[in-house]
Amino acid sequence: GEAESLRRREPALSPWRVVLAQVVLGIAAAALIGAVSGSLVAAQSALYGAAVVALPGALMARGATSRLGALSPLAGTVSILGWGFVKTAVTIIMLVLAPRAVPGLVWPAMLATLVVCLQTYWFALLWRGRPKRQPGQ
Repeated sequence: GEAESLRRREPALSPWRVVLAQVVLGIAAAALIGAVSGSLVAAQSALYGAAVVALPGALMARGATSRLGALSPLAGTVSILGWGFVKTAVTIIMLVLAPRAVPGLVWPAMLATLVVCLQTYWFALLWRGRPKRQPGQ
């Protein structure tokens, strides 16, 4: 019916593509920050900032693509809410542990990369592209 037609025209975006983009963007930002600053610890701080976004994002992607969500709409909703909580908790824990994880942490480098990687969610919507027109439309 209509719902199936919409799914064909606008396929769902894989959360794994978003996580991969975050990792790639984080590595690029860390390389740039390291090159510009000449500081290895600034580059490591930037990589950690990317990890603060990508690791919880990967956990959420794992949960969102699990078979549990396919059992029923309620199970899917509960699963997404649960994984959302896990994602938030892991993000907070990683931020609290940042100074221990990266001795000499450069906060601006970490936070700038974190913010840049978070922006991939917006760009992911653009990657989907325009809906494909069906013949006869």
